[in-house]
Amino acid sequence: MSTTLPPPSLPFGAMVAALEAAGEPTRLRILALLRQGELTVTEVMAILAQSQPRVSRHLKLLVEAGLVDRHREGAWAFFRLAEGAAAAQFSGILAALDAQDPVIAGDHRRLEAVRAERKSHAAAYFARHAADWNRIRSLHVAEARVEAAIRAALGDGPLDAVLDLGTGTGRMLALFGAGAARAVGLDVSPAMLGVARANLDEAGLRHVQLRQGDAYAVPADLARFDLVILHQVLHYLDDPACAIREAARALKPGGRMLVVDFAPHADERLRLEHAHRRLGFSNAEISGFLKEAGLEPGLAQTLSPEKGEGAVLAVSLWLARDTRVETDFYPASTSPFSSPAREVA
Repeated sequence: MSTTLPPPSLPFGAMVAALEAAGEPTRLRILALLRQGELTVTEVMAILAQSQPRVSRHLKLLVEAGLVDRHREGAWAFFRLAEGAAAAQFSGILAALDAQDPVIAGDHRRLEAVRAERKSHAAAYFARHAADWNRIRSLHVAEARVEAAIRAALGDGPLDAVLDLGTGTGRMLALFGAGAARAVGLDVSPAMLGVARANLDEAGLRHVQLRQGDAYAVPADLARFDLVILHQVLHYLDDPACAIREAARALKPGGRMLVVDFAPHADERLRLEHAHRRLGFSNAEISGFLKEAGLEPGLAQTLSPEKGEGAVLAVSLWLARDTRVETDFYPASTSPFSSPAREVA
């Protein structure tokens, strides 16, 4: 069951630093914008009509105060509200800002223009690659059937924290991110993250975080997720077992991992034309990877093409659970998104 924790406490000095950082008009406007989702320096400049050095200086102060996080995607740096104690204390203040205030409303209008431009860039990228994607999609079981099976497998229970590795267009986050307090998508491709960002903007999922990263090396701060998803990712990898081990590290005790990928097939075109390293996976193979990662395999389901569907490739789902049991709890001063040492049985 999902529980709402009180904001973690702050030492006096950290509280003073956070108040000083937030208590300036431009920086408060930036915080209000980042409450709506992550932005680049260029996007903040466009919204606030301020110079790059000035915006960068404001962002630097907010990062140093623990109110904003910074992460890179290739040559770009993205900023979003931090997940630590300082930012948690300010969430109520930002929520109390009057959305109809002329300053806040004006910033929001310009933010929508920035989002429209993102969507335009994403649409152009998608159009360039749509033929390849549509060709692959036509080969396998209809996505509607796969997604229905995923929903049935996961059930209707609440999801506090969801991690989607190899998020691609962000579809899994669109399906399961809305009900999660914390939702993160990781992908190695900045171009695909651009598509995902536009899709999630359109879905209104402002709290979802997108980050560039490698499934072989999940960042250490991505931890304690109750669901980790690997959806149509493993067939691109030389070492899928390594990716599953990395994904397992991000689970909290009792958390679940969902793997969705092709069943074994012999369509060499996917290897030659679309960079697939593996031509599907058997139940025994994925179950072995899951056990090696310390997980207990559960559901194993294969969806075969139906008559009239036009597809030739089957898709399989695997669900596994981390069998560790939490034996201690966070002290009140600890952020629920941090990853302190813990004892598990």
